[in-house]
Amino acid sequence: MRASGEFATSVTLLPFFRMLPRGDNHSVLVLPGFMASDGSTRPLRRLLTALGYRAEGWGLGRNVGPTERVVNEMPDLVDRLTDTSEGTISIVGWSLGGIYARHLAAGTPRLVRSVVTLGSPVRSGARRSTNASPLFEALGAIHVPGHPLLDDGYPLAVPVTAVHTRSDGIVPWKTCLIQDSPTAENLRVRGSHVGLGFNPAALYVIADRLAQSEGSWDRFEAPPPYRRIITVVPGPAPTPGPDPS
Repeated sequence: MRASGEFATSVTLLPFFRMLPRGDNHSVLVLPGFMASDGSTRPLRRLLTALGYRAEGWGLGRNVGPTERVVNEMPDLVDRLTDTSEGTISIVGWSLGGIYARHLAAGTPRLVRSVVTLGSPVRSGARRSTNASPLFEALGAIHVPGHPLLDDGYPLAVPVTAVHTRSDGIVPWKTCLIQDSPTAENLRVRGSHVGLGFNPAALYVIADRLAQSEGSWDRFEAPPPYRRIITVVPGPAPTPGPDPS
């Protein structure tokens, strides 16, 4: 019900989205959440296209977890998009899609310009603490054994913005916090997990983050009118991360 309200609000605000920062035509890969498909990210991709990006879905059907097809084909998808755009790409991942985005960026940092995650539980405690955990575990038989997913939000070699909401409803918000680093930030918006892909505040954050030029990155600073709905939240102290290989 809350997601429906967020969607209705975003539709109402469509004329104002024209004032969002414009893109530079680089490719943006948008990854759906658990049990969702490219249909769930269509509104976000349409907005990004209108802002001047080459927004692409993942084209791998419903996201049922790290299956052999997903694990094998996602790196190839990044390679193809970088070849097409003749430069680095950005990745926006919703929930489980954000976990994939971090894994892709860790493995191929030279191909990825920046990452934005939406309600993505990265902390180890999320393995059994989300409302989606029972279904995810039930599908474990079709997942690649030992595939690294939760990384405790360790710092990556590329800039990462992690968006979460305290009233998520699916994942505990503290599990979405990434570790502090010069190119990592945690931002809080008001809304629901299911509505993050079209939450007006989250859309503003995504547009602002993607509009930064390649090779430069500054922390998000909300304009005064937005400071009640977009909050910067400190993350945990950094710890050594796993070898991305």
